[in-house]
Amino acid sequence: MIRTQIYLTGRQRDQLAAIASSGNKRQSEVIREAVDRFIEQYGRDRRQSVLRAAAGIWKDRADLPSLRVLRDTWNRD
Repeated sequence: MIRTQIYLTGRQRDQLAAIASSGNKRQSEVIREAVDRFIEQYGRDRRQSVLRAAAGIWKDRADLPSLRVLRDTWNRD
């Protein structure tokens, strides 16, 4: 692990101490868990944003073959 120094407000420090104490954890553990959750949420939000931006990007393309024609070539009679 890499040691990192952060600055907290008095309120943040007090609440962090209370959370750590109630969960029988060290404050550093609680901070790491919070950072992991933040990173996970950021990744989830980023993926959703990329998917929303990509949705429908080919809808106005005239150079693509018809999906019906493609499917007909796949059918085995």
